[in-house]
Amino acid sequence: MRPVRTAARALLSGIFVASGARALADPEQLVPRAKVVTDRVAPLLERVDPRIPTEARTLVQLNGAMQVAGGLLLATGHFTRAAAAVLAGTMVPTTLAGHPFWTYEDPAERRVHQVQFLKNLGLVGGLLFAAVDTRGVPACATGLVTLSAIGAARWGARSARCGATRELRSNRPQRHATCRDNRHESPELHTVR
Repeated sequence: MRPVRTAARALLSGIFVASGARALADPEQLVPRAKVVTDRVAPLLERVDPRIPTEARTLVQLNGAMQVAGGLLLATGHFTRAAAAVLAGTMVPTTLAGHPFWTYEDPAERRVHQVQFLKNLGLVGGLLFAAVDTRGVPACATGLVTLSAIGAARWGARSARCGATRELRSNRPQRHATCRDNRHESPELHTVR
């Protein structure tokens, strides 16, 4: 699955690097459409902190910078879950400003923007998958990733464990109660010796 994940991340991130670079290089082209969103968001940003920029040009460039950085991180496999979450967040203003299909009277133009709107929703769906991808390692109910036996030995743990810390007083195998399901591929991941 590693080659598939690598290819999928590269394919998914390409549009963000390209469109983010375009927004950084020439924000004036996007400012008129972005003003629809930035004019509504500006009062909220001012209430949060008056130092946050509220002009449309700066927000377009900031969104573009986050897309370039997030796209490069996602493509190179660094901080992929956080990068995917940031990219999904950048898609909200981009989609609302760029493709408000409900505002168009002409049916052909409405259809074009509706397709682009739905395409962006599809990208958000892919990013949400990438944001929760644990690379095939089963997750526990506590939200922590299960340690493999090798990883646990590397960190000096007495045995592989899942989620919460547990005292190891008995030599007989026990199941951890913290896992959502005890049906992982290797039962030894859940056994305390």
